[in-house]
Amino acid sequence: MIDTTLGLSLLDRSRTRVGEPDAAALGGTVARALRAEELGFDRFWVAEHHGVPGVAGAAPAVLLAALAGRTTTIRLGSAGVMLPHHQPLVVAEQFATLSALAPGRVDLGLGRSPGFTPPVRRALRETDRDFPADIAELRGYLTRTAAITLHPQPDGEVPLHVLATARGLQVAAELGLPVIVGGPLLGVAGDPAPGLAAMAAYRRAFRPSAQQPEPRVAISLDVLVADTAAEAAELLLPEAWAMAQARTTGTFPALEPVAAVRAAARTPRQQQYLEQTAAAAIAGTPAQVERRLAELLDRTRAAELVASSSTFDRAALAASDRALAALFGRTA
Repeated sequence: MIDTTLGLSLLDRSRTRVGEPDAAALGGTVARALRAEELGFDRFWVAEHHGVPGVAGAAPAVLLAALAGRTTTIRLGSAGVMLPHHQPLVVAEQFATLSALAPGRVDLGLGRSPGFTPPVRRALRETDRDFPADIAELRGYLTRTAAITLHPQPDGEVPLHVLATARGLQVAAELGLPVIVGGPLLGVAGDPAPGLAAMAAYRRAFRPSAQQPEPRVAISLDVLVADTAAEAAELLLPEAWAMAQARTTGTFPALEPVAAVRAAARTPRQQQYLEQTAAAAIAGTPAQVERRLAELLDRTRAAELVASSSTFDRAALAASDRALAALFGRTA
C-alpha cells in the first residue's frame, strides 16, 4: 500500500499537441492546475524549456503568476528554473513577486540543464557558471542576508529545491536543500543500485540548513493510470514516441494521437528508444500502479511523488490524475 502521508504533486511542461496552437497547451496547464487543486494534490510544478516545438512552457515565473491568480490553496513551483540562463537576482525578484501574490504557496526548483540545441544555447548567452555559488547567491537575496535588499520582499519563505543529477545531489547536500530526483537515478527501467547509492550519499553528506533540517527526496517520473493495462500502455505512446524522435532527429515534437504513433514508420533505434522511455514510466491499472509506486517510494525513501505524466488525450490524462489522487487517499 502507498503511504498516503507522502506528498503528491504534478509536473506539467505545457506539452503542445499536433493540430493545436501553443496557447492551447498553456490553457491546458491552467485547467490541469485547477483540477489538481480540487483533487487534493499538494503541489503543481511547471518547467522551463526554450525553442522546443513540443513544449510551450518557456517562462515559469510568468506561467506561475497565471496559476497563482486562478488557484487558492495548492502550492506552485518551478521544476525548474534553469539557473545558468539567468542572473540570480532576477530569479529572486521574480519569485519574491510570486510569493507576494501567493503567500506561502511558492516553491523555487532550480536546475542547470543547457539549452536544447546550439542555437538556443547561443541565444541564451550560456557560459560556464558556478551552479552552487549561484544558488547560494540567490538564497542570500531571498533570506535577506545579501548586500542587496530584495524588493519586493518575499511574503514568508520561498523554499528552494534542486533538480538532481548525481552532481546535483552533492550540491544539494552541501547547501542543505531538498532534491527532486528523476530519470536513470530512479532505476525504474534498469539497475537501481547506482541511484540508490547516490541518494544514500546525499543523505549521509547532508548539511542541515535553516530551510531544511533533514535531507528530503522527491522522485519524478511518468505515472499513468487507466482501467486496463493495455489502455495505460497506449497513453504512454505519445510521449515515448516524442522522446524517441528527439533522440534520433534532434527535434522534440508535439504530441501525436495514439493512432498516428502506431502508424508511424520508425527505425530500429527509434523503436528501442520508444521502449526504453515506456519502461522508465509506471503505467497500468490502479492496482498495478499502486503496487509499483509503493515499492519505488519505499526503495527510494521518497517524501513526495512528482508525476510528470503527459499524453495526447487530455480527457484520459485528467482521468489518470484523478485515479492517482485516489491512490494517495486524496478526495475531490
